Amino acid sequence: MSDDVRQRVEQACTDLAATGQPVTFTAVAARAHIGRATLYRNRELRALVDEHRTRAREAHTLSGLATEVAQLRTGLEAVATTVRRHDEALRRLQRTTRKRQHDNPSPD
Repeated sequence: MSDDVRQRVEQACTDLAATGQPVTFTAVAARAHIGRATLYRNRELRALVDEHRTRAREAHTLSGLATEVAQLRTGLEAVATTVRRHDEALRRLQRTTRKRQHDNPSPD
């Protein structure tokens, strides 16, 4: 599947949601100029449409907002863990570099 198709499906879903129209496979297929069967058969595209459908349904409910906040929190925690791991690796590299520079001073 091409990035162009994925982008067209994403844009179709976004446009439908922005105009208050229901995000349906039929409407997305028509806007993206692809077959509805393609949306159903391709797992990635189907998941994309399902995600937008869920988001549109739950967007205005308190439980929907709570779910979205929980998902964002989980994502943020994953990013924070990665940043900490990278920070630790950078500090190790800096210590190693300083140690090598101390053990092998460059002649001036």
